[in-house]
Amino acid sequence: MSNAVYDIAIIGGGLAGLSLSILAADAGCSVAIFEKETYPFHRVCGEYISMESYDFLQRIGIPLPALDLPHIDALQLSGIKGNIYNFNLPLGGFGISRYTLDEKLYHIAQQKGVQVFTNTRVNDIQFRDNKHILSAGGETFTAKTAVACYGKRSNLDIAWKRKFTIQKPDKLNNYIGVKYHIRYLHPRNTIALHNFTNGYCGISAIEDNKCCLCYLTTAENLQKNNNAIPQMEKAVLFKNPLLKNIFTTAEFLYDKPVVISQISFSPKTHIEDHILMAGDAAGMITPLCGNGMSMAMHGAKIAFENINSYLQNKVSRKIMEEQYVQQWDVAFKKRLFTGRIVQRLFGNDTSTSLFLKTMHSLPLLSKKIISMTHGGAF
Repeated sequence: MSNAVYDIAIIGGGLAGLSLSILAADAGCSVAIFEKETYPFHRVCGEYISMESYDFLQRIGIPLPALDLPHIDALQLSGIKGNIYNFNLPLGGFGISRYTLDEKLYHIAQQKGVQVFTNTRVNDIQFRDNKHILSAGGETFTAKTAVACYGKRSNLDIAWKRKFTIQKPDKLNNYIGVKYHIRYLHPRNTIALHNFTNGYCGISAIEDNKCCLCYLTTAENLQKNNNAIPQMEKAVLFKNPLLKNIFTTAEFLYDKPVVISQISFSPKTHIEDHILMAGDAAGMITPLCGNGMSMAMHGAKIAFENINSYLQNKVSRKIMEEQYVQQWDVAFKKRLFTGRIVQRLFGNDTSTSLFLKTMHSLPLLSKKIISMTHGGAF
């Protein structure tokens, strides 16, 4: 058993966990992160970040101007049959791979004294005597506060019997995500989302003249194609001629895609047994809205501010938790609601076509919907 009592234990070293750890270390907190992978590694992610996060990332140490990242200010949407609709992105964003960004944040966290346990899975966490007791990597750790910043689904979600893990498959859960990095002549300033039956695929530029190609579809689509991703792509995605062109002419940069299953967009609780949930663990916005990465970092900032007040004895644990939930909902609840509504309209030939035609013919409406899925700088 580790003798140290950390101020904050963070489960998951993605954008939320790493950002939170850096903020906390800068404030003088002792922090431990538990990450089941070893950096650098690829994650299923659209790899588009809205500009609301630009200043925040620079404040915590990422030299964004020096990385020469693509600035994205245009959105292209296509229906299942390949009909194209173009829109402006008023706020816009930039592209960077998680492979690059997470590794840079990891090194910043280490330099600031964060204890990062890689290749270490948290198997259990208990709240006793006003502290969290974690079992991870064959050891036991103690922390005054704990934050769950893991991805779409965890062994802890199952153990806690969180509602979204026991729901029957519907329009908001039981998805799979598939991601590639490719070289393809795609406009550097444009993020495109191409629909296909029961899914959609995004493509946008990232660093080093590469593109991120990432799609979301139902587990049912995969099952109907013998659980074979290449077969499903040819049978389903290729029916959109724009996607067929990308998949048949692009240079694919690694042998096989990164895949994740059992993705859920259903509402989630923000506290479990006095553990604050952040990032995808707290609530996941549909990828077509493109802001999960910004939400993870913003949510980490909200979590840090409330935890810091608690650690300084300015508020009780109860008040810390209540304020965190309230502030998280103010920041993200409307965005998640909008994302779930839009999600239901995509991946169906009739509803997708009608929605895109309406958006295109009513610019003020499209601008409003796009703005509802973006937030302000934080």
